[in-house]
Amino acid sequence: MTRLRALWARFEELLREIAKFGIVGLIALVVDVGLFNILLFAGGAGPLNDKPLTAKVISVVVATTVAYVGNRFWTFRHRGRTHTVAREYVLFVVLNGVAMGIALGCLWFSHYALGLTSPLADNISANVIGLGLGTLFRFWSYRKWVFPAIPDADRELAERDAITPI
Repeated sequence: MTRLRALWARFEELLREIAKFGIVGLIALVVDVGLFNILLFAGGAGPLNDKPLTAKVISVVVATTVAYVGNRFWTFRHRGRTHTVAREYVLFVVLNGVAMGIALGCLWFSHYALGLTSPLADNISANVIGLGLGTLFRFWSYRKWVFPAIPDADRELAERDAITPI
């Protein structure tokens, strides 16, 4: 019975991480889309109304930073830190870039290889399939490389400091 309890405890921890990861991701998405639109359209003509690429770069950098802080200090705060904050953040950004490449790859394949060029097809391939696969990659890669598991000896201390319900 203790093995079953241990397995359930690990599953509960994973579910908590997934839920928190999703909440952080939604907040980062709101920051990204909101800031992008403010920079382009605030007051009828935002400060960057003629520079959509610049606006998007700024909104993505801010949203990525929000996601990093939320994941480091909430979602994965009970997990190890094997890097300095700067190195951890750079790794986080690089893995976000890989996830963006996954979404772009899905869009490219659907649009150019399969010839599905409608707005609906582009949105499904980029924002449903690509974003979904990219999100799975982010969660897995953050747990593996950015916020790694800590040895059992340190786990008890981390859990005691980090136990908070969603």
